[in-house]
Amino acid sequence: MQLTDIQSKIINSENRFIVVIAGRRGGKSFASIAYLAKHARFPNKKCMYVAPTYSMCKQIIWEDLKNMLRDKNWIKKINESELTITLVNGSTIFLRSADTPDRIRGIGVDAVVIDEAADIPKLEQTWQAIIRPTLSDRQGSAMIISSPKGKGFLFDLYNNAKYTDDWQSWQYTTEQGGLVPQEELADAKRDLDERTYKQEYQAEFVDFAGAIYYSFGDHNIVSKSVPLQSGTPIHIGMDFNVSPICAVLAYKTMTGLHIFDEIEIYGSDTQEMCNEIRQRYPDQRFIAYPDASGARRQTSSGGLSDHIIIQNAGFKIVCGSRNPPVKDRIASVNSVCKQDNIRLTIDPKCAKVINGLRKHTYKEGTRQPEKDGAVDFSHFNDAAGYLIYAHYPVRPEYKQKYGKVSRTL
Repeated sequence: MQLTDIQSKIINSENRFIVVIAGRRGGKSFASIAYLAKHARFPNKKCMYVAPTYSMCKQIIWEDLKNMLRDKNWIKKINESELTITLVNGSTIFLRSADTPDRIRGIGVDAVVIDEAADIPKLEQTWQAIIRPTLSDRQGSAMIISSPKGKGFLFDLYNNAKYTDDWQSWQYTTEQGGLVPQEELADAKRDLDERTYKQEYQAEFVDFAGAIYYSFGDHNIVSKSVPLQSGTPIHIGMDFNVSPICAVLAYKTMTGLHIFDEIEIYGSDTQEMCNEIRQRYPDQRFIAYPDASGARRQTSSGGLSDHIIIQNAGFKIVCGSRNPPVKDRIASVNSVCKQDNIRLTIDPKCAKVINGLRKHTYKEGTRQPEKDGAVDFSHFNDAAGYLIYAHYPVRPEYKQKYGKVSRTL
């Protein structure tokens, strides 16, 4: 089996978990077979290939897998009905479909390939609740490989793998896959719209239409966590909800703000949030930048406003008499995220803040942020927005129009 240079580097990766985003006809099946063979060459290993459906298992890899193993004289027995191959060294390679998860549960495996992962409807549940546990007792490895499709859980895995120990992510185009001639690529580029070509052939995660925080990107995420120094004041953006209540924690740097932690508590109140922050960082000073409506709103049963609760917890409050306009707050966040003038960095562990900035969109046909989707990104984005706007307002006249921006209770 002839692999390209980038495919060889992927297969030879020493990381336990790898995420591969490849263009259409980019040699994903060859890479999958090579990965399975790499692990099955050792005696008595169990290797599993997972595709979205049973028919895709047979169509994508079954015949090529059998032919490659026959050429190597590795095959001892083939079970066509079970899509299982037993090798002469005692190892087995078996194919399973994600639409029949009961045939995956309870199996212990040394290596797994999840192919065309973007086409698995419940990928997050399939990975976390079904496939990932099969690797635990044998400390098995996994390759999750697919063409991109939207910005769902696969998009999160791909990006989070860049910053997570023992994970690695790769991306290569159809051209780099080496199977499609240049003439065909040129024809496809001519015939397809730019968005489709970028997704299908250049293996790009196409941006959501109506993205709110368009300036945010990988350039805002630090490569590794930066420790908080003792005595450093912690600046906290807070959004008040009964469930969840959210806080974004940051400290000031030479160039701007660095968000280093995020807290989300369901079924809670402002007092519990303050207690949690103090327990995590007992020796620090706290400056809170809350939702201005908290001067009146009560998310506790004690009859006190959210702002009074924060003050009683020993936090300094910096807040205007009213919130800045939403469009100004969004503009402020975009201004600090710009790649040519980065003033906001984020710790890679702050996944909810990162995902919110990446994925939050406007309601179709409007300039109103979406708040009614399957996942509501607005809470962390609002919390971060209050914090960022207080430091980098886009409208200096805001102070004159709405009163003092800084108010200590």
